[in-house]
Amino acid sequence: MTKLDFKPRGVCARMIHVELSEDGQTIENVSFEGGCNGNLKAIGKLVAGQPVDRIVEMLEGNTCGPRQTSCADQMTRALREAQGLVAE
Repeated sequence: MTKLDFKPRGVCARMIHVELSEDGQTIENVSFEGGCNGNLKAIGKLVAGQPVDRIVEMLEGNTCGPRQTSCADQMTRALREAQGLVAE
């Protein structure tokens, strides 16, 4: 299993914890520190067991109010970074 602690930028969440399958293709677990607690717990439940590529395609570029990013968008960056660790 690949694990990554990702520090997001431009959002309320302070940290995103990502766990991917051994091959880096499936999301095992995602959790957030800070941010909108209920919404971010729900995102973690919804993405668990899903293919990384599907979730990135769906949520990449999602914004929050006037911000150019969101916790969901930052999560997609964390997922891609974690996939990069598998490739190394």
